[in-house]
Amino acid sequence: MANIIFNLLSMGKAFRAERKALGLTQAEIANKSGLRRETIIQLEAGENVSAFTLIQATAARGKGLSIKDKRMDYDALAGAFDEL
Repeated sequence: MANIIFNLLSMGKAFRAERKALGLTQAEIANKSGLRRETIIQLEAGENVSAFTLIQATAARGKGLSIKDKRMDYDALAGAFDEL
């Protein structure tokens, strides 16, 4: 469950890390997404932004969002013990 995010602060940190890994500035993401740079700053700080804002900013990085069940299913649980 390494890439699953459960709160806005973690999401903001992950967004910032991904943006930097892509070599993009906050201004470039803002320009590509049609948002203000201040909005990107808020998103990266883990502040509450709209779903539209999150989707637009994520799409500007060439990424999408998915929703995953945080509960582990039986097959995943069984597979976790295979690695031991």
